[in-house]
Amino acid sequence: MPQAKVGRTRPSPAVQDYLKAIYRVGEATGSGTVSTSQVAEALGVTAASASNMLKKLGQMGFVAHTRRRGVVELTDAGRRAALEVVRHHRLLETYLVTRLGVPWDEVHQEAEVLEHHLSEELEARIAEELGHPEFDPHGDPIPTLSGQIADVPAERLSDMAEGTRAVVSRVSDHDPALLRYLAEQGLVPDAVVEVLGQAPFGGPLSVKVADDRVVEIPPDAARAVHVSG
Repeated sequence: MPQAKVGRTRPSPAVQDYLKAIYRVGEATGSGTVSTSQVAEALGVTAASASNMLKKLGQMGFVAHTRRRGVVELTDAGRRAALEVVRHHRLLETYLVTRLGVPWDEVHQEAEVLEHHLSEELEARIAEELGHPEFDPHGDPIPTLSGQIADVPAERLSDMAEGTRAVVSRVSDHDPALLRYLAEQGLVPDAVVEVLGQAPFGGPLSVKVADDRVVEIPPDAARAVHVSG
């Protein structure tokens, strides 16, 4: 795959936000196609606003409309542009946590602002300083300059069977309060966990973490934790 560059003219921040949202929703669902309503929800905009922007992105060659009405997918150019801003975002999160000591529940919003203004030269310096990391502090894979990105486990902690052991691979970074809660429970990347059981009627999961501590995790929180066997 060619390098994740879109020419000398970088898309506007608004376009970058949409492309990143389309990529991340498609990444989360594993389908590659995204509906107008999913994009609107991800960005906190109206369906009409999302629809108008998706039409513009189609005219710009960044998305292709599928046979299903209101459903799009990224073109090769759109994917390259999306991965470039995702790379900026995740490198910035990693730098802020590891070099500046910013708590992992605060870096997402900081990176949301800075990602649009990071030059290619500074990006290269940051990547070199960090030793070209493959994952950010939340366990999300960092795209390479050539547009390669590692596969991430799709299984969620909430779907693990009783008695199953696994390793936390990544956690959702969109809710700072949830990140703080998960860190307090020891549910961070590379933590070893074992599901002991779940309370009836969709109650909390009993989970043993690496230090043999047993914690009770609400189902919604458990869905934000991805694990690998």
